[in-house]
Amino acid sequence: MVPAPAPAAPAPAAAVYYANCAAARAAGAAPIFAGQAGYRAGLDRDSDGVACER
Repeated sequence: MVPAPAPAAPAPAAAVYYANCAAARAAGAAPIFAGQAGYRAGLDRDSDGVACER
């Protein structure tokens, strides 16, 4: 009997990229908090650690 393959590791946070907040909202990812996949300072207008907030 051959063992089942191990589940794939999740993609690193850097692999998630949203061109803008509209793209993040369309993907259901907004708001994005610092440390979460897809967060980058360019999306965080007020530099409070929360990007694409309304």
